Amino acid sequence: MSAENVTPAPEAEDAVVETPAGQGSRVAEQDDAAVSEAVRRLEQEGDVAADYVEELLDIADLDGDIDIEVRDGRTYVSVVSEDHDERLDGLVGPDGRTLEALQELVRLAVLAATGHRSRLILDVCGHRERRNVALRTAAQAAVERVRAGEGSVHLEPMGAYERKIVHDVVADAGLTSESEGEGARRHVVISADD
Repeated sequence: MSAENVTPAPEAEDAVVETPAGQGSRVAEQDDAAVSEAVRRLEQEGDVAADYVEELLDIADLDGDIDIEVRDGRTYVSVVSEDHDERLDGLVGPDGRTLEALQELVRLAVLAATGHRSRLILDVCGHRERRNVALRTAAQAAVERVRAGEGSVHLEPMGAYERKIVHDVVADAGLTSESEGEGARRHVVISADD
């Protein structure tokens, strides 16, 4: 049996809006309403996704809890296990390919239930966080190679979400990166800013 833990999204009160005199209150209310609607939609995605994943876990006779978090304009759904049921690793698969496929199925379930495309991220037992750390480490090593005069460095092929993580690390380091290749061969190339 699975349980759900929902982490609420930050409130809209942190937003700063500049408006002509006398219109600030009305614009702030509209912005608050738009943010609230966006958060509500993301929370709905999380609920639909959690129900779908919980049903998959039940069918596969796997134990895990479902955590839902809304942050940075995305819904994050995680399957967690206190005693780390090794059978859950099968949901990750080789190189995370099974997890990517499950994520797409969950996104399709959300689309079918809500009529809206989802950019939700599915994780199982912290795989994505471990992968994110490995990606940041590889990107930083590639940055150091470029700084040492290697010219350009091609990283392994990866999905769009993972490429975004690498692009962010490279941008923070003040270098240039771009994606090259097609389909499963799409990868990041890091070079010095010309």
